[in-house]
Formats: sequence, structure tokens, C-alpha cells
Amino acid sequence: MHTKLFIPGPVDVSQRSYQAMVQGLVSHRSLEFEEIYRTVQSGLQKIFESKDPVFLITSSAWGALEGSLKNTCRKKALCCTSGAFSEKWYEVALANGIAADALKHDWGTPIDPNRVEEALKTGDYDAITIVHSETSTGTYNPVKEIMEVVKQFPEVISLVDTVSSFSGAPTPKDAWGVDVIVTGVQKALALPPGLALASVSNRALERAKAVPHRGYYFDFLELNQKHANNTTVTTPAIALIYALKDKVEEIESEGLKTRFERHARLNKRVHDWVEKQGLSLFPEKKYAAKTLSCIRNTRNIDLPAFNQALKDEFSFCIDGGYGKLKGKTLRISNMGNETEASMQALLDAMDVLIERFA
Repeated sequence: MHTKLFIPGPVDVSQRSYQAMVQGLVSHRSLEFEEIYRTVQSGLQKIFESKDPVFLITSSAWGALEGSLKNTCRKKALCCTSGAFSEKWYEVALANGIAADALKHDWGTPIDPNRVEEALKTGDYDAITIVHSETSTGTYNPVKEIMEVVKQFPEVISLVDTVSSFSGAPTPKDAWGVDVIVTGVQKALALPPGLALASVSNRALERAKAVPHRGYYFDFLELNQKHANNTTVTTPAIALIYALKDKVEEIESEGLKTRFERHARLNKRVHDWVEKQGLSLFPEKKYAAKTLSCIRNTRNIDLPAFNQALKDEFSFCIDGGYGKLKGKTLRISNMGNETEASMQALLDAMDVLIERFA
């Protein structure tokens, strides 16, 4: 029996999305593919709330996150860290031989714009990395406020990870003034893993021209050249792009505002359950993510056993904490295709089991 995933990605995929993938393949150098690409492009720009091109890259989001640094950082990157994935971006910079400093914050606390300003005033940096939704802690960082600071330093290219927020919460790229936003399709877009999306500004493209050794596969200039012809640099995951086209159409039908409201409403339902059970969120509530919840395990629940019973008895799966928070937190996703009914079914199941394992 299928186990329904309520983990922070990948999430449950609808039969509609699977069915969209079951089509005969076309050549990625054909007119048919160009039309699909053009349609997807238009829809994605609406979700990114940006006029910038969106590159479709057959990769996990990490490939594009790594590539964004390799394309834009000539001097040194300031990596704003407050959880596992923001720390990983710093590690990725170093692994590529890119000079970088970590602006460290405690896990679960938002990035402080004042500290960002203090760091950028040194003049040491020409790129900054920010994770909008830190999936490991369920925390949103104040990208709008941080970008008000970054705009004061025109030499700094801004790179933002929206992997667990994109299409489930507003990520208004142009209004924020972000240069590069990267996401993946396996979280709030609720598609099978394998595609990264990168919305890239003209500023970032101009910077790439001055950066040597950008590589090939994630080279923004190569990607942009092919994008101009409504295609990709190399053979893409065509079946996933079929599903992405259908998902964009589905989101347009639902309405972006309505979709954001649905995610916020389902998120509140989880928060209400947290309070009812005498638990608490890991981040301060006003900074809590809208697509998932990271919950302190204050009742000392045996999370591996609890999750196994949830799978065995109800065919549901949640997450028992990530990295150094493993066993200390539980994470519940409300992103993608979830509804009041599907979330309530999960919460009811956890109500049945929790006393057994707490």
C-alpha cells in the first residue's frame, strides 16, 4: 500500500501529475518542445513574479544553487546561515574553491538584516546567499528586509533559495530585487524530483560574463543562449517538463493568491494541533514557514517508533528531524496538493498514536 508523504520533500504527487508525464517524448530540439517551453516559461514567471528568464535545469536544486555561486562570485560570498541548508550552501562554496564567510545565526532564528549590513559594509563581498525557507528548522528569513540592505551595495549579487517556499508562499522576485532565485519541483510544486528552476536577472548574467571557470552544465550564459530559443542546453527530463506544464496550468486555474491562502490555512491547522498537544514550534511563530512546521519534541516522543506506527497503521509518513535536530523535532509538510481533509486525516492519526509513544 502507498505511504502518503507528509515530509518536507519530496511530497505526495497527484495522479494528475503522473498522468501528465505519460506521453510520447518529443525532441528537445523540436518546434513542439519549444512551444511547451514557451508555455511553461510564461507560467513560471507569474509564480516567480518576475520578468526575468527562468532556466529549466535537469538537476536537484542543489545543482543550480552551486551553479549560482560559480556564475556570480568573483571575490567572496557572504553566506547567511541559520540551519542545515544555509550552512550547506557555505560548505558548497568552499568545496568549489570560492572564498566565503558564514554569517552565523542560531538554528531557528531569522537572519538579522543589521548584521548583514555590518558585514557588507566591509566591502569584502560581491555575492550573498540567503535561504528564504530554512527547511531544517521550518523558519522563514525576512528576505524583503534583507534585500533593502543588499540594495545599498550594488556590487553584491543576491542569491536566494526558495526550495521549500516557492508556489506555496509569495516569493516576489522583482519586488524584492533579488538577482537569482533557485527552487526545485519536488516540494510545493508537488512533482517528482529532478528539475531545478532558476530565475536569473540581467545583473547576474552580466556578472557571469566576468567570472572565469563557470563550468558548462550550470553556466548561466549557456543556459540563457538556449533559453532565447526556448530550449535547454542539454537533453532535459522531458517527462518532468510535461508535468511542470500541467502543474503551471493547475496553479493558474486555482489562482496564486488562493493557493497561498490554502497553504497558510493548512499550516495554521497544524499549528493549532501543536498547541492542542502541548508542543511548540521550533522557530518563533511569526517567523514560522507556511509550507511546513518544525515542532519541538518537548514530550519526548519516540519519533522513530511513532513514525513507523504511523506508516504501518495509517500509511502516513512525517519527518523525525534533520541533522542535529534529529529526534529533537518533528517536521510536518502541508505543501503541494494537500487539503483540509488530507491534513486532518494525518492529525487525527497522530492523535490516536501520540499517547502510546510520548
